Amino acid sequence: MNTSELLTDAFGRVLEEVQGAVDGLGDEALSTRPDGVGNSIAWLIWHLTRIQDDHLADAGGYEQVYVADGWHERLGLPFDPADTGYGHSSADVAAVRLSAEQVTGYYEAVHARTLEYIKELTDAELDRIVDRRWNPPVSLGVRLISVISDDLQHVGQAAYVRGLIS
Repeated sequence: MNTSELLTDAFGRVLEEVQGAVDGLGDEALSTRPDGVGNSIAWLIWHLTRIQDDHLADAGGYEQVYVADGWHERLGLPFDPADTGYGHSSADVAAVRLSAEQVTGYYEAVHARTLEYIKELTDAELDRIVDRRWNPPVSLGVRLISVISDDLQHVGQAAYVRGLIS
């Protein structure tokens, strides 16, 4: 298994979990917040998708799917196109009311773009520094693992919320 195959498998698992967390849920269920204040499934999936889209576009030097493919307009959320959900208030979380088709559609579009980007990655490219704001600077390999980890944590939270509301 090479670098590209390994990353394709990892991001494929995220896709499967996203689809499983959302499958069969209506708009109201997707927007339900545990105890009225927790993160909803819609927000969690939107946020993990925004992080993947943002971080991989930055590392790969391409425009985010959110903007390039019109997802910002299609989703109609009241946030700046650069907003990824980091630091959102309770009111911001409540504003994310999306359908299953919107949430999975955006994730699937980002997933497809992710696969395009990683299909040609080599081992040597994983050492390339993509973010110098940290000490030590962040390599592409570390950034990719960070995104996969973040995605899996948030989709796990979405699955937990699904269990609470089902």
